[in-house]
Amino acid sequence: MATTITDACINCGACEPECPNEAISQGSDIYVIDGARCTECVGFNAKEACQAVCPVECCVPDPNHPDTERALLDKALALHPDDADLAAAAASGAFPSRFHA
Repeated sequence: MATTITDACINCGACEPECPNEAISQGSDIYVIDGARCTECVGFNAKEACQAVCPVECCVPDPNHPDTERALLDKALALHPDDADLAAAAASGAFPSRFHA
């Protein structure tokens, strides 16, 4: 599932530069996550980077957009077709993912 930012967001902006997919941007009132670009950091981090830096813990899984680890990894590979390290990690099965915890 894609991660979402709740209305508890304080607009600190800490999350935006942490996203490996550039899925986070400033919305009209709070920061927002583009679900089409969010991979929950599968392939990049063992947990969602936005959650790790959010001071008010408003970056949470979106239950309206469930995804499997494989779907999230495929999305990451499609978003980063020239990332040889990601491709090699995906091929070996040794990639970071919250699903491995």
